[in-house]
Amino acid sequence: MSESQIYDTLRQALWIAVLMSAPLLTVALVAGVAIGLFQALTSVQEMTLTFVAKVGAMLVVFWVSMSFMTSTLVGFFHDRI
Repeated sequence: MSESQIYDTLRQALWIAVLMSAPLLTVALVAGVAIGLFQALTSVQEMTLTFVAKVGAMLVVFWVSMSFMTSTLVGFFHDRI
């Protein structure tokens, strides 16, 4: 395996990692901002509210996007190996 193939594989692997993590990170960001805005408007400073809502939203998105993540990884490994 040449040096350019190693760099190309690494570049593709990093891009796939970004693609797979983007839905989860986006939902975590949106949920965090929405809950933070709710807490600021209502003066409710409960840490459990932030944690449970964010984890719940991320679990739902993870479950929905599992087929996309699996097919992306299988395609990557099928092309590279």
